[in-house]
Amino acid sequence: MIKVSDNKRFLTYDDGRPFFYLGDTAWELFHRLTREEMAAYMENRSAKRFTVIQAVILAEMDGLEEPNAYGDVPLRRNASAAFDPMLPAVDPDGYDYWQHVDYAVDLAASLGLVMGLVPTWGDKVTLGNPYAKGPELFAADNARAFGRYVGARYKACPNIVWILGGDRNPDTKLAVWRAMAEGLREGDGGSHLITYHPLGGYSSSIWFHHDEWLDYHTNQSGHGARHLDNYNMIAKDYHLHPPKPTFDGEPRYEGHSVNWNETAGYFTDDDIRQAAYWAVLAGAFGHTYGHTSVWQLFEPGRPAYSGAKLHWREALDSPGAEQMRHFRALFESRPFLRLVPDQQLLVDPLVGSDHIRAARGDDYIYAYSSTGQSFELRMGRIPGSLVQGHWYDPRTGQSTALAERTANRGIARFTPPTSGIGQDWVLILDADEEGDCVV
Repeated sequence: MIKVSDNKRFLTYDDGRPFFYLGDTAWELFHRLTREEMAAYMENRSAKRFTVIQAVILAEMDGLEEPNAYGDVPLRRNASAAFDPMLPAVDPDGYDYWQHVDYAVDLAASLGLVMGLVPTWGDKVTLGNPYAKGPELFAADNARAFGRYVGARYKACPNIVWILGGDRNPDTKLAVWRAMAEGLREGDGGSHLITYHPLGGYSSSIWFHHDEWLDYHTNQSGHGARHLDNYNMIAKDYHLHPPKPTFDGEPRYEGHSVNWNETAGYFTDDDIRQAAYWAVLAGAFGHTYGHTSVWQLFEPGRPAYSGAKLHWREALDSPGAEQMRHFRALFESRPFLRLVPDQQLLVDPLVGSDHIRAARGDDYIYAYSSTGQSFELRMGRIPGSLVQGHWYDPRTGQSTALAERTANRGIARFTPPTSGIGQDWVLILDADEEGDCVV
């Protein structure tokens, strides 16, 4: 099972080892893929060192009316011919929709992956955007019952965290979402963590910071512009009391049109890396990656949303997805649970696309220059008279040692090997470290 760390800043395994949340977004997984396709997808993500797959049970893309790959839907209709969350479409004699979800959860476990399970997309509570299908199904009573059913079904599965919200703000439906959370707790006995996924530009902390069932916060920095300052959203949550872990669960997606406007271009791997490093160095416990063709499992012939162009299989190997392994490797190379954001290290953190983030552990420092700009650090914030420096390339995962050690006092200036958009670098400083850094 995954749990919240003792200091309330991170997630860990039961034995206290850090769990680095590196999510991939496959919202339509259960709705659109066969078992064989699921296996191909998850094996790819496991090989790329992702740790979490985020997917929706009652899916967004007409997930009640349009059957899954085996012709099944998740809910039965009631006497009024309406889909009813009190009537899961289970077939004791066949392979039904829910067994397809079961298969995915078990497959993920076999590959060492956690499922970020979304019981329902938000349009089944609040219709929302123009292409949402809904229909709005939930009130407080059936939301609690549905949560209880889903929670009980997956109670024994150790590789689950629950994600409520489904890209909607709760606003007038607070009672509905709280009831669903209570149902999940009743069903699984409190064995799995719960969070809430709001609209772009918002954090779950706005509504639920003091709700006991909300274990960690999810921000959605969203897709509205390049260089969105998701670090400010993370920092705001980080400084709330009592503390709860926080992260960016829906940042800019690779291949997504900027602000849903194809004439403005598309987010690339540069944008993906920037959001990821900015977030964790601001205090996030991990990060979620997304590709616009993968979240919807796009194939030619299907409606394309948010600029999807590539077949989902081709999109799996996009540059940003490949580079996420290096992102995880860096933060797991040193004691992650000791990492704290520390902008006071920086003499000038710069602004806009050039913004620099810094954080430190007991005996190490990370400073991320998103466009390779030079920067100055206030030294002496980790032990030792000297520090050993390395430049870490987020594109390749390669480390290069600085020619000489740096005095651990006063102000020191550092200049990355290259600069410009897409030329991001991480400076690593280790207290009196001998030899080359191995990441």
